[in-house]
Amino acid sequence: MEYISIFDVFKIGVGPSSSHTLGPWKAASQFINRCLSDNKIKFDSKISVSLYGSLSLTGKGHATDLAIIMGLCNYDPVTVDTTAISDIIEKITTTSTLPVSNDLQLNFDVKESIIFEKEFLHYHANGMMFRLTQPNGDVYSEVYYSVGGGFIIREGEDLTSMGEQKEHPFPISNSIELLDYCKKQNKSISDIVLDNELIDRTMEEIKTDILKIWDVMLESIYIGCHTEGLLPGSLKVKRRSAEVTKKLLNNKDYTNKEGWLVSLRNQNAGFQDILKWVGSFAIGVNEVNASFGRVVTAPTNGSAGVIPAVLLYYLCFINKDAGENEIIRFLCTAGEIGSIFKKGSTISAAMGGCQAEIGVSSAMAAAGLTELIGGTPDQCTIAAEVAMEHHLGMTCDPIGGLVQVPCIERNSMGAIKAINAASIAIDRNPIDVKVPLDNVIQTMWETAVDMNRKYKETSEGGLATAVNIIDC
Repeated sequence: MEYISIFDVFKIGVGPSSSHTLGPWKAASQFINRCLSDNKIKFDSKISVSLYGSLSLTGKGHATDLAIIMGLCNYDPVTVDTTAISDIIEKITTTSTLPVSNDLQLNFDVKESIIFEKEFLHYHANGMMFRLTQPNGDVYSEVYYSVGGGFIIREGEDLTSMGEQKEHPFPISNSIELLDYCKKQNKSISDIVLDNELIDRTMEEIKTDILKIWDVMLESIYIGCHTEGLLPGSLKVKRRSAEVTKKLLNNKDYTNKEGWLVSLRNQNAGFQDILKWVGSFAIGVNEVNASFGRVVTAPTNGSAGVIPAVLLYYLCFINKDAGENEIIRFLCTAGEIGSIFKKGSTISAAMGGCQAEIGVSSAMAAAGLTELIGGTPDQCTIAAEVAMEHHLGMTCDPIGGLVQVPCIERNSMGAIKAINAASIAIDRNPIDVKVPLDNVIQTMWETAVDMNRKYKETSEGGLATAVNIIDC
């Protein structure tokens, strides 16, 4: 099993979807760079892209076509100015010109060059084919699959020889192995994770990179909680997080996210207000995500709000003195649980329904929170199991193919379930547990395989068809 770093699980990128936006963006960028490095592109070459399966069925709502254009132009989703994306796309669309490098522009009619096919490819529901046609008619093509969480696979790629992987002290493929290491080493889950990460980074680099991830998470919460108006797209969904923030914290003594965090911590919030805050944190992130904003896959864009909301809940309402150490421990533990789910099942809604996104993110957050409130490694995995157990079978049925309804609210529900799961787990004796985490991961995959295709991010069933989009 290939080693998965927490930095593979937590990726900084652009919404609204890790599998339908970030993945295709990365695939397009990889394709164009391979063509450029091999000198395959001529002045009058033509590029076309075919989208298959779920990418085709919900690609418009997920802005898959726009992401591919950005990738072909080699923009970096980590650093691109998200406010400039619409202008970049408009210029390419109106001029029918694609700048693939500083000195090379190709003719590119967006409507003709990006094709939404009806069929599914064999390997994964999120398939895409890139074609480069030479002036003499020769065609060079590559097929990519976006397999969830921003991970991509190129067809024909030998995954066993993708460069030499360093040997890590604690190779982990399931929770049994993880817990065995924790017991033998007398270490927490986050300690084991850090020992593995030290093979590829210094401790200072690890801390810097994790805190950078948290900074983007906190920024997305802050922006979401302070931005009003409507979300883009045909549904015209009203933003709600800012309205909740106004009601709960009518305090203008801050001008940035750091000052806001201080104001939040100075509150004496009751139970009902805390529930509202957690929901607002999660919803805020995913309102940013739905607006082509910058978020962190956790483990996907569609579930990006759960983990930041639960961590901010801890920092604001459980341990107001907590700082960098707690943030690092939380994200290390959560990230490892996410990697175990990816190895044993899937984090792609197109393959497993929303249980693969909100369910996994809730399990990750539950484990991270449990470690911070004093839980043992066993109790962390109990919390992850409880959270996932109560998301099993959740379908992915976005109305209009947009990552808005019901996706945004599901992040709020996933965050609350994670907190509840941690509360349940902290009082459990591992000896009494009837359902180990690995069993629920296996069950999740079996459920995914049995689930009807129309409930797996195709917008062909569920709320996507029960709700008349015209009435929205």
